[in-house]
Amino acid sequence: MNKAFVRESDSDDEEDLSPSLKLPPGTRNYITPAGHARLKDELEHLVKRERPHVVEVVAWAASNGDRSENGDYIYGKRRLREIDRRIRFLTKRIESAEIVDPLRQGDNDQIFFGARVTIADPDGVENTYTIVGVDETDVSQGRISWISPLARALIKSRQGDSIRFQSPLGVREIDIVEVFYGVID
Repeated sequence: MNKAFVRESDSDDEEDLSPSLKLPPGTRNYITPAGHARLKDELEHLVKRERPHVVEVVAWAASNGDRSENGDYIYGKRRLREIDRRIRFLTKRIESAEIVDPLRQGDNDQIFFGARVTIADPDGVENTYTIVGVDETDVSQGRISWISPLARALIKSRQGDSIRFQSPLGVREIDIVEVFYGVID
């Protein structure tokens, strides 16, 4: 069948998300001020720069005549759908975002959203994680989602506590070495 007659799915934008980015039903979309700013910057870039550029390319390609074998036109239309899908997703996430500023926690030793936590495993290996929103998660930067198993186990614990939790690799035991609230970059 010719691709011109196949309609791509107009399904909900969140269906294509990995499970780690999906918000549990009925939960709020917590996000740090820095994460909120990054989402707004990406949305602005897509709306003001990338989308107009792709529209321009598609219009130029369409003016060249036969669209059925015109790679610029076909790719451009596909890219335009991807951009529009991302714009819809970002708009929904920004609208539903509840900004939580970690600096408002002050000098708290209890762990909540926005905390930077240093933990140690039984072998003494230390790792530092910051508990952030699902749209800010980047494990390579030490940012874990507040809905992750580790973050859920850490929430409401205090500096000096030892906790056991079920991780994807099995039951783990860790010690909380330090809790810090500061600017998340």
